Amino acid sequence: MTLKEFKNLFTEVLSKTYPETEIESFFFILIEEKLNLKRIDTVINPNYFIEDKVVIELKHIITRLQKQEPIQYILGNTEFYGYPFLVDKNTLIPRPETEELVSWVLEEAKKTPTDKVSILDIGTGSGCIPISIAKEQKNTNIFAIDVSAEALKVAKQNAILNKVNINFIEQNILETASLPQQFDIIVSNPPYVRALEKVEIKKNVLANEPHLALFVEDDNPLLFYKKIADLAQNHLLENGVLFFEINQYLGKETVLMLKEKGFTNITLKKDYFGNDRMIRCNIN
Repeated sequence: MTLKEFKNLFTEVLSKTYPETEIESFFFILIEEKLNLKRIDTVINPNYFIEDKVVIELKHIITRLQKQEPIQYILGNTEFYGYPFLVDKNTLIPRPETEELVSWVLEEAKKTPTDKVSILDIGTGSGCIPISIAKEQKNTNIFAIDVSAEALKVAKQNAILNKVNINFIEQNILETASLPQQFDIIVSNPPYVRALEKVEIKKNVLANEPHLALFVEDDNPLLFYKKIADLAQNHLLENGVLFFEINQYLGKETVLMLKEKGFTNITLKKDYFGNDRMIRCNIN
């Protein structure tokens, strides 16, 4: 089968499931990953011959895509902040909004007047937040906590893949009384999607990504934020900063909770899509 023939097949089969732009995105990700070809090759080399055994593998991937399995899980990897990350069904797929959070944390880290910036990431998943920070900011001492042993296995692999040192800890933050040390920065992207919001979540996310890392109960949606804020009160150094990624519908409620707990300089920031998505604050 030629590259052109495969593209026609790929588009035809998936057109009933995905919009054209998403199909095109999947196609170019796939040919780069499996054939080591670039977008331009579809123009300059449409008759590139794909071996039969590779065609069988590609057709199997099409079948999995038809079932709306995320392509990142199918391939076992994705890119975040320009760096490669392994992912599987024990970890959330890193999202662009979280890249914005990383950029904000890095701005703060560069201003921290210490020789080695101490940072804690709570609910690390694939490790995308601490690993990206470590790649961009060399003078760091970074810890990362997650309740899932399986997620931490992936995170540790990603640290090796990206050649950084992260102190990983398996721990349930809701049952944590104290943290390993005090920190200049604490950051967290905890579970924040309420059960009532499941109707807004794409079916492929609901069917494949770990619910443990996504959902909270409707009657206590700030459960993780309250606990982490309490820990931050006792474990942030002087002038330390707390960062959260938040539920877009609960920005005001999260700000109010932080005010009530004594946090100051609270900044609520929107993401690229115009949704309330991030918070930065200090404790006095």
